[in-house]
Amino acid sequence: MKVEISMQVNGKQYHLTVAPEERLIDVLRQRLRLTGAKEGCGEGECGACTVIMDGKAVNSCMVLAYQARGANILTIEGLAPQGELDVIQQAFVANGAVQCGYCTPGMIMAAKALLMNNPNPSVEEIKTAIAGNLCRCTGYVNIVKAIQAAACALKGADASE
Repeated sequence: MKVEISMQVNGKQYHLTVAPEERLIDVLRQRLRLTGAKEGCGEGECGACTVIMDGKAVNSCMVLAYQARGANILTIEGLAPQGELDVIQQAFVANGAVQCGYCTPGMIMAAKALLMNNPNPSVEEIKTAIAGNLCRCTGYVNIVKAIQAAACALKGADASE
């Protein structure tokens, strides 16, 4: 039996009919054509599918579309709706935190959720926030630096301060 749901994705309201087993990642990628979130593992282990749902980073491969009814979802595409990169995206580029790019959207969304809720995170808080996002290319050092730089930019400070 299919279920009617509505959710807001990147500021736009959607009304959909979903199957009980349909996952949020499938709705985003296949139905809404928002392909920034990647399905890396399908088990909530890699974080490549991270989106922000009601202010919290979630693995969209582990959320049933039905569970997202009434939710406010933000995907990587929603960070740059007019094509201008978000502060976090800019910091990732400037700090060499982007390599192959597969984990990057999920990593950026985890960082965005962190900075939305904690504008002045410590290094340990940054590491905790991205702990569910696997990256095989960077070694995380530049990712942590990028998140620190984004936090500084959002406060209007220089990252070297």
